[in-house]
Amino acid sequence: MTTHKEKKIRITQVRSLIHQKPGHKKTMAALGLKRIGHTREMVDTPQLRGMISKVTHMVKWEEIQ
Repeated sequence: MTTHKEKKIRITQVRSLIHQKPGHKKTMAALGLKRIGHTREMVDTPQLRGMISKVTHMVKWEEIQ
């Protein structure tokens, strides 16, 4: 077995969900973000990157070492 450290991404919600498209609201719920300032750390996957690209105007993200 190989033991490598998985890359992680820290995602923070910076804009409100009010007046957003229903698909964007569902994406934010799938990311686990509920309010402005809420932060989650998740494993970096292509699926996660796709969700971030859909709601990039509402979140701030950074890679964690």
